[in-house]
Amino acid sequence: MVVTTRVRLDRIASSTRNAGLTPEVILGDEIIAAEGYVLAVRILEDKATYNTIEDVTGRMLSLRGGDVLAGTLGTRRALRGYAGVVPSHIAVGDTIEVLNLGGILGHCTSANPDIGPPFKAEVLGAILAFPELGDRVGRPAHIRDHSVPPSETLDCTVPVVYVAGTCMNAGKTVAATELVRGLARTGLRVAAAKLTGVSLMRDALSMLDAGAVAALTFNDVGIASTHAGITVATAKGIFNRLAGAKPDVIVAELGDGILGEYGVQDVLHDPELMRVGAAYIMAAPDPVACWGAAELMTHEFNLPITAITGPATDNEVGLVYIQTGLGLPAHNARRDAAGLLEVVQKALNGWQGSHESRVTSPDSSGIGSLATREPKLATRDSRLATLDS
Repeated sequence: MVVTTRVRLDRIASSTRNAGLTPEVILGDEIIAAEGYVLAVRILEDKATYNTIEDVTGRMLSLRGGDVLAGTLGTRRALRGYAGVVPSHIAVGDTIEVLNLGGILGHCTSANPDIGPPFKAEVLGAILAFPELGDRVGRPAHIRDHSVPPSETLDCTVPVVYVAGTCMNAGKTVAATELVRGLARTGLRVAAAKLTGVSLMRDALSMLDAGAVAALTFNDVGIASTHAGITVATAKGIFNRLAGAKPDVIVAELGDGILGEYGVQDVLHDPELMRVGAAYIMAAPDPVACWGAAELMTHEFNLPITAITGPATDNEVGLVYIQTGLGLPAHNARRDAAGLLEVVQKALNGWQGSHESRVTSPDSSGIGSLATREPKLATRDSRLATLDS
């Protein structure tokens, strides 16, 4: 028999948002030790670094010893952060760690010395959901609740600008955000997505702030962190849902690196997802990473690089190597966003030209003519539309 208790949450992590939690929750003592289930934990100590949590509004809030936090069981394999797994068994009173700013919970197996050890927390119980009216028993809450469905088939035909990188913190989100802003200012309806990584709302919110009419992440599909085997169906589900906002283009960020453990490779190998790829932006921190990215994209994925951005383009040393040594366009997203946008626009127009035979009328697929479309949306209402999920 499940023993239940009622607690008040001090912090509700953004990774739990599909579960729709309120500050007052009921806990059960039977815990399913699997990714995506939502737990309540009590933080056991204060920390001086990496000591905040993103809540369901996207705000970063301090986390203190004694705070009761709602988080999501999940894995993490971050080169510059924590690595961790979901324990095989979890019971009330066990100690668990907070693995990222989105509130992913698990057993930490490795920590980066730059950020110190993770928060330790005492497990209080599984947060229960009561989906049926009058339900008095409840069931363990999961972030699959109210999620966007994954799909084995891509129905969306909107062109996609993929923004990938060689590692974490390579400048992917900056590039994606600047492309959303630039494309939106030309009058296009731009949707945005983050297809791989570990739960965090920050990147999608940045793209909405830049002018995206809708933005979704893998977390909206009920996934705490991505890995090989799940990212293709997740991406197709996201694109299919975003098509409902009738965008002209989708800017899709691939979190982590093209050699990481978050399933980026599966996306880049999928024929359906690459068929809608109109541009491929690569973010890299140094010339060696640029060379490696060019080799992998050419020989492993058989895909072009439209342009390289990131710290490797911070000054002329990297720019000259990329342009002359690799023969690729190079544009720093922070200082030369206009140049990056121009390259992407050319790629979009070229993609549109090669797919005109599939479009029966300018609006039949939600794409329109990217080369000649008038900027009728440039003065649209400043309120940003998001998709129900």
